[in-house]
Amino acid sequence: MRKYIPFRMGKYISFLMDKRAIVTCVMLVIISVFLFLLSTGIGEMYISPANVIKTLLGSGSEMDEIVVYSFRLPRMIIAFFAGMSLAVAGAILQGMIRNPLASPDVLGMTSGAAVAVVLFLTVFSDKNGSLIVSIHWLPLGAFIGATIAVFLVYMLAWKNGVSPIRLVLIGIGIAALMQAFTTLFMLIGTIYRASQANIWITGSVYGASWKQVVIFVPWALLAVFISFISVRQINIQELGEELAVSAGVSLQKQRLFLLLLSTALTGGAVAFAGGIGFVGLMAPHMARRLVGSSFGGMLPTAALLGGILVLLADLLGRTLFAPLEIPAGVFTAAIGAPYFIYLLYKNRNA
Repeated sequence: MRKYIPFRMGKYISFLMDKRAIVTCVMLVIISVFLFLLSTGIGEMYISPANVIKTLLGSGSEMDEIVVYSFRLPRMIIAFFAGMSLAVAGAILQGMIRNPLASPDVLGMTSGAAVAVVLFLTVFSDKNGSLIVSIHWLPLGAFIGATIAVFLVYMLAWKNGVSPIRLVLIGIGIAALMQAFTTLFMLIGTIYRASQANIWITGSVYGASWKQVVIFVPWALLAVFISFISVRQINIQELGEELAVSAGVSLQKQRLFLLLLSTALTGGAVAFAGGIGFVGLMAPHMARRLVGSSFGGMLPTAALLGGILVLLADLLGRTLFAPLEIPAGVFTAAIGAPYFIYLLYKNRNA
């Protein structure tokens, strides 16, 4: 029998987390730190984990400090928080829709955010390819794009309720439409922006800067924190409409809130890490296998797994085919696409 530890914040925020989930999260934090140190040290110039730690503590060599702080550390931070955001968004969607196939990619959120970002870069760039407005507006643009896409999907899929397979099929169609618009805006823009956007759409954290970290990390932390304190709402969504309504829950308001929360998470991740696919699908499923389906333990586990997946994908992209650099999204798609097909087959009679 599992032993649960209650967590309570105020009158309305409470959830249970079993000891296995806590131990799993601690182990994943240790793996994340190890992978973070390893990834920060590996590249054209190798820096040992010990020297990476020395550099982070301020006692490294001048060359190590330049490499770590100017090039690698911002990249690792963006990769980890992007994976975390996508994983939490996927977990929320799967719980809210009660569909194991739900994810930001399948519902068109990622594609909607991508088309908004490419449009932003196209419209607000001068002839030299420089932005004429602050990059601080980029996450908001991505959030709006993701929101439009997911509401289109949900509206078109609604027919006396939402069928899981119908939701997936319409999501794939909307995603394809958004990708067509993305290609159109790339053709309209400058050659520099088009080539930059092409790499970015695949899912890459190449060229990440501290300016992006300062914008994205607070956005991601706030959205993830709100997700964690909304665990009880997500658990209620999984009970089904009849039980939730009989318990006096305003189901539609909760769904709208959770939908906007997942689009905020997806929009921020896509704005700075590109269209890294299938993380929001895989991480929640992996978390359920490790700690069970209760969101009190599953959500933080999925968040850590998402960060680890993107960190690992970026590390493989930088090292396997060096000196060529493969976008992280290629590796997540290589694993995620077959897994998605397996889930489709498994749920074919749903």
